Amino acid sequence: MRSSITERFGVDFPLFAFSHCRDVVAAVTNAGGFGVLGAVAYSPEQLDEELSWIDAQVNGRPYGVDVLVPGKIDAAAADLGARLPDLIPEAHRDFVDHLFRKYGVSVPGGAYGRDDTADAGRRVTHEGATGLIDVALKHPIGLIASALGPPPPAMVERARAAGVPVAALVGTVEHAARQVAAGADIIVAQGTEAGGHTGEVSTMVLVPQVVDAVAPVPVLAAGGIADGRQVAAALALGAEGVWCGSVWLTTDEAETPPAVKRKMLAATSRDTVRSRSRTGKPARQLRSAWTDEWDGAPESPGPLGMPLQLLLAEAAMARVGRAAEAGAPGARELANYFVGQVVGQMNQVKPARQVVYEMIEGYGEAVERLRRITDA
Repeated sequence: MRSSITERFGVDFPLFAFSHCRDVVAAVTNAGGFGVLGAVAYSPEQLDEELSWIDAQVNGRPYGVDVLVPGKIDAAAADLGARLPDLIPEAHRDFVDHLFRKYGVSVPGGAYGRDDTADAGRRVTHEGATGLIDVALKHPIGLIASALGPPPPAMVERARAAGVPVAALVGTVEHAARQVAAGADIIVAQGTEAGGHTGEVSTMVLVPQVVDAVAPVPVLAAGGIADGRQVAAALALGAEGVWCGSVWLTTDEAETPPAVKRKMLAATSRDTVRSRSRTGKPARQLRSAWTDEWDGAPESPGPLGMPLQLLLAEAAMARVGRAAEAGAPGARELANYFVGQVVGQMNQVKPARQVVYEMIEGYGEAVERLRRITDA
């Protein structure tokens, strides 16, 4: 198919696949889509290694990088670097210790403490994101995306100099206008159905409003898109393509922990929740004992702001994940991950390439069905 997006990026199908897994990014790109690597989990050195691997796999085909650059973070946490863990209150550390004891998560070497937060989450600061942006632009990427908040001027300037378009994710019309004013070349309109950080407006409502508000800037639709019918619906709403993340979490290539992948395969679309318990900002994820305890337990101190909650939660969930894989039933109750409401459609493990081909085929069938209806 042809659209302004396929022509601009040289892809066969306007499908942008967000994933933290390099294997998924390469597989989707090689199948005719556009893989986008989520960079927040990496140090600059690790990101350079991952992108070098992708470069070797895709043979010049286009791919992108997504960097978490929050517009607002906990004011006390700004620019503190290695001292960030010191800002986490003891009450919140104690609550994590309480959850570990309650659910039987073994904590070798004593209580959960500051060492566990040493490397987690610091890259959501502007300083940390800038290092990742610099690394990304040294590689032949075709897009750089700002995942949270307007792209900072330095990001736009560096991308412009490198000839790389800038995309920005939004959850409201107001945010879309702000992102365009900040220099975004492409807007990703992400509905509340999506996994990860989302707003409260559904994709069906949000996309046409954003399309009208930012025209002629192209819009990608995100949230609740996992098959070709949903791609066709997104394009009918005025989007030039789609941005998908959740659907790759149960593919063969995904690095999703096996215990979490099994929970996703068994989940329905009602088994997700928007919660601040993982990052400090509302993010859709699998409902689990972790979200229930943080959001509803009387003894919960309540989530911290970003990035402190991210520091606390990701270090804790790393231990939970290891315990879950070791067979600890309580850890499996706690384990979760970011995923959208399309998790109810994700009931079979498939290669990422097959997912792409099935989406293309499903899109064609949906368009043909509409053609038959209009010709009748």
